[in-house]
Amino acid sequence: MRDLGAGFGYLVKGQQWVGRHGRWFGIGLLPGLITLVLYAGALVGLAYGADDLVGWATPFADDWSSPWQGGFRGFLTALVWVFGLFLAVITFTAVTLLVGQPFYESLSEAVDRAEGGEVPQSGLPLWRELWISARDSLRILLRVAVCGVLLFALGFVPVLGQTVVPVLGFCVTGFFLAEELTAVALQRRRMELGERLALLRGRRMLTLGFGVPLALAFLVPFVAVLLMPGAVAGATLLVRDLAEDRGGEDEDTGHTDPEPGPRGHRPDGQDPYAGRDQGRPAGSYDLGKDQARS
Repeated sequence: MRDLGAGFGYLVKGQQWVGRHGRWFGIGLLPGLITLVLYAGALVGLAYGADDLVGWATPFADDWSSPWQGGFRGFLTALVWVFGLFLAVITFTAVTLLVGQPFYESLSEAVDRAEGGEVPQSGLPLWRELWISARDSLRILLRVAVCGVLLFALGFVPVLGQTVVPVLGFCVTGFFLAEELTAVALQRRRMELGERLALLRGRRMLTLGFGVPLALAFLVPFVAVLLMPGAVAGATLLVRDLAEDRGGEDEDTGHTDPEPGPRGHRPDGQDPYAGRDQGRPAGSYDLGKDQARS
């Protein structure tokens, strides 16, 4: 239970950090505002079209008497809209992070710099970072879709569908929200998706403490936009401590990473960061790297 409180604490600290650095808060709002407009239109369209969709999908209920037909289709309409909202909460973060990749990466670096210590950089060109982010986000969304379908089916189970399933839904949403947000800082530390998921599963309660309150807040779209800069900052603070704990465990167990081959290439050939330059390429989007504090 202590980890749950600690995870929520990172979310609060992130909001406090951007509150002290108003310039970064303003920069971090832009991608969220763009995405909000797109998603608001999509959800309004779903709200208006859900009735027709359910009616088309349930022709067998056309001859039912009025109370049963209305109740059944009304329940399915609500489930369709809730499922759409569930996907919107997850994809909102992924799309916003993709749109705002240069902005949020610079924000994450500013947090690292302000907190002291090393400021990791992937050394990849912007197009490569965008490709990795889009690819990993798609893989995450596929996982979310599978979980969503299972939870949608379980929603028809009496009692269980009205009690346990909503809680599981928020836990799943919160975990993957935390993964998307910590990916900004973890990708700069050259951690691939599988490694990131393993790291977060190792501190599952900490991850849920950070992600579930954020998932609840993200149900209100404009609040999601306002919290997004602080969420990225808080995720970076969370990653800093997770990375320190991971490094300490490696030292305690005597674990060392295998020596890289030529140009930093791993033996399995799966490292997308192989052959990177030591510094960030010229011309990349670096928003105020020389000033960690405004």
